[in-house]
Order: sequence, then structure tokens, then C-alpha cells
Amino acid sequence: MKNLKNDLTPSVTTSVLNIRNLKTRFYTPAGVVKAVDGVSFELHRGECLCLVGESGCGKTAASLSILRLIDSPPGRIEGGEVIFNGEDLLRLTPRKLREIRGNRIAVVFQDPQASLNPVLPVGDQITEAIRLHSDIGGKAAREKAIGLMKRLGIPSAETRFDDYPHQFSGGMQQRVTIAMALSCDPQILIADEPTTAVDVTIKVQILDIFKELKETRQMSLIFITHDLGVVAEIADRVVIMYGGRVAESGTILDIFDSPKHPYTVGLLNCLPNLTGARDRLTPIPGNIPDLIDPPETCIFRPRCSKALPVCEIEPAPAIEIDSGHTVFCHLYRKTIA
Repeated sequence: MKNLKNDLTPSVTTSVLNIRNLKTRFYTPAGVVKAVDGVSFELHRGECLCLVGESGCGKTAASLSILRLIDSPPGRIEGGEVIFNGEDLLRLTPRKLREIRGNRIAVVFQDPQASLNPVLPVGDQITEAIRLHSDIGGKAAREKAIGLMKRLGIPSAETRFDDYPHQFSGGMQQRVTIAMALSCDPQILIADEPTTAVDVTIKVQILDIFKELKETRQMSLIFITHDLGVVAEIADRVVIMYGGRVAESGTILDIFDSPKHPYTVGLLNCLPNLTGARDRLTPIPGNIPDLIDPPETCIFRPRCSKALPVCEIEPAPAIEIDSGHTVFCHLYRKTIA
């Protein structure tokens, strides 16, 4: 194992998106919230990368920062790089960034009702991005939108094209937002907890849609969730976040079969065991940290049963366990002062 720098240098050969030392703050009357505090990860072509953690860990703020979708005020991106096709998205002009949003990088938000305009037919909302980012005319854009609706399992797409959002169920509304995101054939799709507001049956169907997109289109997917069951179903690689920082990252097998960070282990211990080997769930003690004044040292230390004296002195370093498997924890240092 070896120590790495906090701003991990991603692979340039296979990655389509590199996030390096990203920092996002929210300025509130109570103080400055360090929602994203030096986060680094990379996304490869054709893979699904899951950002995982408790509510408030910074996973949504990190994903929205990629396209500078943070509301300002109160939010502000204060550092880092987001490298896409050789360009830093954080330094593009607003006009150049609009050419990328919804076109080369698209987003599916958690709440479809908040994403859809209630006074416009869903078909008009799907074709808007097509006509904005391409030379396709109205008739061709309509045909493409109807084709997407059919592919996503929306019945009677030709007639439902002119229906309004309130005429769709929650699951069908989410399919419409996915169709909107796919309308320009993006290279990267960011999905922010798209299965949270739907029932179990619809959740399975939506996950199947994302898996098919990844396999057939070689689309890269950033999937934000707190549901480890969803992670096991869809992820290729996983980034575990805690308190606005990365705790551990690795392949799906690394995280589920060989978790290293005490927080990752704690999350897995909270899962029900269907084999009956464990009678009770093991919760993580304590509460999530106050991100207005988080410790500069290990942020998980107050809740960690394996904390060492050094955890109160200096930040946890990035330790490479295996190729692609990294943990930010003093437990895996070769030498501890």
C-alpha cells in the first residue's frame, strides 16, 4: 500500500470525466457549509459510477457542481477542476457551458414533478433540447421524442406526446425526464436518486432502463443514491462519501467484498441479512458532522470505533489498497506517528 496525494491524479487514458479537489460552499446565516470539501474521482467510458452516502454527505452537491447547477446565492464553487474532453467545465463561459448542458452531459433529477413544467405538454419538453442543440426540425424532433418515449416503455406514445405532466403517474413522469435527458444522446448521464420517489416495481424497471443504456450506448453514468441495494444492482465502481469528503472508492467487488473504511463497513452492517446469519442490524452510532465547522482531521473520528490517536491530529491520507481501490483512513498507513 502507498500514500497518495489528496487530489488523486486520475487515469487520462480511459476517463471521460475527471473531478479533482472539488470544493463547494453554501453561505448561510448560520455560517459557511462545506458541502463538498476536496472531492476527487473519475468516470470511465461506458461505466456506472455510484456516489453513495447518508443524506447530507455532499453527493448531490458534488454532482450538481459538475455542470455548475448550484444555486448562487447561497452556493459557490470555490475550487477544483472538472475536466471533460480536455476542458475545465468550471472555467467555461456561460454560453459554452450551455452547449454542454443537456447535450453532452445530461441530468435526471430526483423529483420528476419538480423537473417538468406543469403547463407544457411533455412532448414539447422533450423536443426542446433536441431543437436547441441540433438542426433537427419540428417534425423530426417529434418523431425522435416519440421513439424515446416508446423505448422507455411509455404506452401510446403518439397520443401521450401531447399530454401534460399531471396526466402521468410518478413512474411515467420519471420516464419522461429520462427521455428528456437522452434526447440529445449525451456522453454522460447524471442520475440524482431517480428511483427514490417511485415504488419497488417501477424502481426495478427504471434500473433496467439505465443498465440497457449503459450496455447499448456505451453511455457513462453517475448514479447518486443512498440505497446499497441499488448500488449492488447497477454499479461498476463506487465512491463512498461522508461529510463532504471521499471516504473510500473502488470497484463494486472492492466495496462489497472487501470494505476498508469503518464508515463503509458500518453502511454494509446496516443492511438486512436475508441469510439469517445476523439477527439485528448494527447501526452507526452518533450523528453526521456539522459541515459548518467540520474537523480538519478525520471527519468520521467521533463515530468510529477504531479511531487512533493520530486521527485527532491530522487528516486521513489516501491509501491505495489495490489498483483502483483507495481508502482515506489512518488504519492502513504503514507507519503511524
